[in-house]
Amino acid sequence: MKTIKIEDALKLENVVFIDVRTESEHEEDNILDAFSMPLFKDNEHNEVGTIYKMQGKHEAIKIGFDYVGYKLKDIYLNVLEAAKNHDNVVVYCARGGMRSGSVVNLVSSLGINVYQLEGGYKAYRNYVLDYLRNIMNTKEFIVVHGLTGVGKTDLLKMLEENNIDNIDLEGIAKNSGSTFGFITFDQKPPSQKKFETKIFEELFYSNSDYIFIESESKRVGHVCVPNEIYDAIIRDGHHILLECSTENRVKRLCRDYIHNQKNKEENIQTLKDCINKFRKRLGHKRVDKYINLLDEGKYEELVERYLVEYYDPLYMHSVDKYKYNQVINFDDMTKGLNESIKYHEKAKKEQ
Repeated sequence: MKTIKIEDALKLENVVFIDVRTESEHEEDNILDAFSMPLFKDNEHNEVGTIYKMQGKHEAIKIGFDYVGYKLKDIYLNVLEAAKNHDNVVVYCARGGMRSGSVVNLVSSLGINVYQLEGGYKAYRNYVLDYLRNIMNTKEFIVVHGLTGVGKTDLLKMLEENNIDNIDLEGIAKNSGSTFGFITFDQKPPSQKKFETKIFEELFYSNSDYIFIESESKRVGHVCVPNEIYDAIIRDGHHILLECSTENRVKRLCRDYIHNQKNKEENIQTLKDCINKFRKRLGHKRVDKYINLLDEGKYEELVERYLVEYYDPLYMHSVDKYKYNQVINFDDMTKGLNESIKYHEKAKKEQ
């Protein structure tokens, strides 16, 4: 049986990871969008573990055969298909033990060339944490700042389309940085482990040592930015300030939170519920005015008033506290993109 260490597995070309842990283990976090092929269901895994502790290894193996026996054909076919489409196949379980070992032994005996990951997911998780603790000694962030609606996320997407390294923390967290951030994402937010894994992947496979990232608070939605990454955002690296007119900010926010939503009527009600939660902070009179504007379909006026009266004064301090290496006007998005790319090239040359 061939085994491989995680640091070597991550360097393999055209590789697919097969996760034989339970569905819930896979959902919490997995390696490089691994193919999920659970050997046991959650309840089955719990039962086998209990029997192992209470009655011993051999009794656990007996009950394990009952749960796995009927899946053997599918396991073989799934691994065979993976091997046809990839040069390298790596099978892993929680700790590199019996689950992955039994699958690798089985398919290897049937002529399929695969690896078992030494230490399993636990080894990968330790590798991720160690990498995140130390990587900012060699990488640098180009941090994008700006008031709500200036287009920070748009810039990151445009950079991505131009193969410029960037990390979209809001996208990974499934939550944008505004009061209504959850509205623009209909996917379940990731676990903390999965959030950290996605950041690791972006850094590990980056093409340069200079990576664009949006200025963020420590908490992004339901998850927290790892300490070393957050410290690099707020203390080190390069800082760019995006600016654009209030008119364009309003248009962009209306696009994201109202016009581009799948169910506009349902989304309007969600916005109304969110605004109502600010009565204590903003007062009944102001909130009633916001609700009326929403009901009347005066979305641009609502957004502009919300920015000018509440959001900008609240967050201006976070913009003003930095000394910027460059200020970029983003009213012309193509021009702003080109200026950002030029800054990236300049930073690499000065390395």
